[in-house]
Amino acid sequence: MGSGIFWLAMLGLWLEDERLTLREDLPVPSPGDGEVRVSLIQAGICATDHGLVAGMYPFSGVLGHEFVGVVEEGPPDLRGQRVVGEINAVCHECVHCLGGRPRHCANRTVLGIVGRHGAFAESLVLPAENLHTVPSGVSNEEAVFVEPLAAALEILEQVSVRPGDRVLVVGDGRLGQLVAQTVALTGCDLAVSGRHAHKLRFLEERGVSTLDATAADGAGEVEAGAYDLAVECTGNETGYTAARAALRPQGTLVLKSTYPGNLSLNATMLVVDEIRVLGSRCGPFPPALRLLEQGLVDVSYLIDASFPLAQGLAAFAESARRATLKVTLHP
Repeated sequence: MGSGIFWLAMLGLWLEDERLTLREDLPVPSPGDGEVRVSLIQAGICATDHGLVAGMYPFSGVLGHEFVGVVEEGPPDLRGQRVVGEINAVCHECVHCLGGRPRHCANRTVLGIVGRHGAFAESLVLPAENLHTVPSGVSNEEAVFVEPLAAALEILEQVSVRPGDRVLVVGDGRLGQLVAQTVALTGCDLAVSGRHAHKLRFLEERGVSTLDATAADGAGEVEAGAYDLAVECTGNETGYTAARAALRPQGTLVLKSTYPGNLSLNATMLVVDEIRVLGSRCGPFPPALRLLEQGLVDVSYLIDASFPLAQGLAAFAESARRATLKVTLHP
């Protein structure tokens, strides 16, 4: 998971055997060919990090993939630059890379997720090609959202959303908030279904229509069979069921979350109703940075708390609370 010789120690959050610990003896990484070392400014805890702790994927090492930092080692033109980084480090040689699908590289490592130590430490290493400089008008608190905002924007790369299309976002959490704000830019007829009044209120204050998902049968206020596009952001079966039920025949279902275990679904009715199902993962960084620089997406309200790395375990406990949107870490 690293390269070069290590001689200094740093602080970080280490995951092993589904147990998260704070360590003070982690080696400071030395970048390999084409890589840079980045000193952390701020990192965000997301649902994937909690999923890894719960054993969703086998991973041992430093967690974390949402970050903003400063280049300490690397090409002269990058040193001292404030950067964010795409999380997939690719080989450029496999069938997927050569076929224009590098995010699905057969040999990829993924920052803090697959085979590469992540951002919940004082330093991290990524290929220089993965980095994007942060405009001076974008704060650190905003820049830490570039990775999840890019993931939200991937939906608009995959699906053509037109003004007037009826779109439902299921889930009012961290990801649902960003998906709602980006999809709203298309001028579509958008509604967000959620279970937390204060989170829905944040969206209402930004002009987004909301629906209460806590009513009787779990469908809440969502009109069945009425939407052209439904985006599932909850990562649970109830959210999937609600999103699927909301779609008209020949509608599109975007799955934006990963799921613990398997979903129960009626595949026959997906066929009969000719539902298009899309998985959606990482997305483009440059437009995410532009949206933040232009003030077209508001992330100012999303950070509930920020903890120093030394209090990282407390930060994870806070992030796990259902009322919390985003918790960040800083050195």
